[in-house]
Amino acid sequence: MPSDRVVVNSSPLITLCKSNQEDILPKLFSEIVVPAAVWEEVLAGGVSDPAAQRLPNLNWARREDSIVPPPLIQAWDLGDGESEVLTFAFSNPTHLAIIDDTAARRCAKALNVYVVGTVGIFVIAKRRNLITEAMPHIEALRDAGLWLAEALIEDLKQQLGE
Repeated sequence: MPSDRVVVNSSPLITLCKSNQEDILPKLFSEIVVPAAVWEEVLAGGVSDPAAQRLPNLNWARREDSIVPPPLIQAWDLGDGESEVLTFAFSNPTHLAIIDDTAARRCAKALNVYVVGTVGIFVIAKRRNLITEAMPHIEALRDAGLWLAEALIEDLKQQLGE
């Protein structure tokens, strides 16, 4: 489901900020929602953390009030941020969830919530011709601390023709 509206979790925001690539989000999406629990997780990084420094100043990031997850999401025992992201996306099916956590992605699949990971953002950007190559951006994510399996990297290179 292509969407121009997203709700984003903390790890994608943190990794994008650490790799100085957070500005890709408003180029791809018209609405970027950050649930309260995610906002707080990012700010918990402290004054030396790039994401904690930048998030309050990102005029495109819309902070959403705290969301109480329904029992069907609480049962997955996810983190507060993941739970709020999935609750928002479940309640707002026009929004795509940007989330990397494996358990949260499984929950999203069970709920029929559409999900993309941080890497997928750059795949979308390349498909929309906003960037000519995705791999340099993906490598920057790895350099910023996003763990990606070598097999995934090789698959992406093949799929993207890079």
